[in-house]
Amino acid sequence: MPAAELNITLIQPDIVWEDKEANLRQYEQLIESTRGLKEVVVLPEMFSTGFSMQPELFAETMDGPSVQWMKEMAKKNRCILTGSLMIEQDGNYFNRMLWVQPDGQTGVYDKRHLFAYAEEDRHYSAGSKRVIAQVKGFRICLQVCYDLRFPVWSRNQGDDYDVLLYVANWPERRNLAWKTLLQARAIENQCYVVGVNRVGKDGNDINHSGDSSVFGPLGELIWQQSNEAAVHTVTLQKDTVVNTRQQLPFLKDADRFIILD
Repeated sequence: MPAAELNITLIQPDIVWEDKEANLRQYEQLIESTRGLKEVVVLPEMFSTGFSMQPELFAETMDGPSVQWMKEMAKKNRCILTGSLMIEQDGNYFNRMLWVQPDGQTGVYDKRHLFAYAEEDRHYSAGSKRVIAQVKGFRICLQVCYDLRFPVWSRNQGDDYDVLLYVANWPERRNLAWKTLLQARAIENQCYVVGVNRVGKDGNDINHSGDSSVFGPLGELIWQQSNEAAVHTVTLQKDTVVNTRQQLPFLKDADRFIILD
């Protein structure tokens, strides 16, 4: 039986500030122009608006047009489509990462760590549950941007995931932390780490250099792109994770803990 492989397509865009229609048109063209097998396609954090603190104006429900667009694109391209959006639910706003399958089934992860430095905690509600998606034998832990700074939240407890997936709007002025922490998460959890960021200036005149990256379970850099928009597909090998953990069984020696809300 052939070893499990998974193709992940990273889309690093220049997001048009608070213009949903322009952004969705851009992504549609990029996704449909992608060559090769599309299995999981990753968009960045708040991909339809940029990192805006105006959910009262731009948030949608789970029946809204951006979510419907994700379902249509996933079905049309026969792929899983993921990224985060502003979502309103029961009077609360969430920075919500969606995992949309071709059949329309949708998993959700609400960003746990809200970026108080930019007052995200004043506009959005924090999530309380980790979410691990599964596809083709790979277990993928979904995370959003600032979550990257909190290793306990993402810690691989024994052997519960193979890939850490981060979507972000991480600014250029702190890109050393972004690149360093992505690599650290790969090393300490003996997993693939995929980080998808944006480029360009947002509506607050904050520049983003992208630096979307893929690291292997030994911390080796597989791919990284800085300072320009990009679409790139990487193929992950399940055996790489399995063999690393068998040859270097460090996770077995890790501290056991429980996260309390």
